[in-house]
Amino acid sequence: MVLRLSCLATLFIVALGALLPSGFAEVSGALLSFVIAKFGWFFLLTVFGLVLFGLFLAFSDYGHIKLGQEDDEPEFSRSTWFSMLFSAGMGIGLVFWGVAEPVMHYAAPPPGVTALTPDAANAAMRYTFFHWGIHPWAVYGVVALALAYFKFNRQRPGLISAVFEPLLGEARTRGPIGKIIDILAILATVFGVATSLGFGALQIGGGFKHVFGIDNTFALQVSIIAVATVLYLLSSMTGIERGIKWLSNFNVLLAGLLMLAVLLMGPTLFLVDTLTATLGSYLHNLVNMSLRLTPFREGTWVADWTLFYWAWSLLSG
Repeated sequence: MVLRLSCLATLFIVALGALLPSGFAEVSGALLSFVIAKFGWFFLLTVFGLVLFGLFLAFSDYGHIKLGQEDDEPEFSRSTWFSMLFSAGMGIGLVFWGVAEPVMHYAAPPPGVTALTPDAANAAMRYTFFHWGIHPWAVYGVVALALAYFKFNRQRPGLISAVFEPLLGEARTRGPIGKIIDILAILATVFGVATSLGFGALQIGGGFKHVFGIDNTFALQVSIIAVATVLYLLSSMTGIERGIKWLSNFNVLLAGLLMLAVLLMGPTLFLVDTLTATLGSYLHNLVNMSLRLTPFREGTWVADWTLFYWAWSLLSG
């Protein structure tokens, strides 16, 4: 029933967007702006709290708990897990925004920084590290740990509602309340992934226009999404141990080769110096960036970037 209701709700929302695109975009944009404006503090505190909680789990005795039964062995190597996590979790975003975001921040930096200056360059790199670093992975990691623990250690269904069993009780999580939780979780995941796919289609379409001169039209974007969906289905049908595993390892191999090519063929010393300086700046300002809002300034930089990323991460997670 949960899957059927989730599919119906998704189809209803998709139909609204297809039949009333302008009105749907206006309403959804207004809702997003309202949520970010009124609950931005909640997003910052939640994601920062997940970072602290994840670090606590990693470095406390809880970090020694094995996910699975005592005699279970890892299904994949650590390098393969790493490849699948990065390819499925961030691949399409990192390839584009890893380059585009620092350039955009350099031209339009966070409040208090003058654009097109060395300070703007430092802030641009630091916030790119911040938006794609520990925080989104903390969201993904805590959710994944909760699901994995209840699925493989407690032998519960692989549903978000099972995670709430200690709080709500078994009767409630298996009843209407649990079904509502699962439906909301499915819808959040669907629209989080749809955001990633939409960004990916825009990025690939922009690449077609830049390289081949093909206009980045709506029809082209729909075609890109259709091809990506077919490829996803083909890789999923072969199973994690074949299609997804092979594609993920290949993607990370390509990314590694690209990184080495840029490092060796580009300004190597400058890149290493920038990496070192940015890492230090990122760690030094981590808490300040994690809790930064601008209540005494006008502007939407934090909302447009950090809060949007955290909302996207929470939905995708």
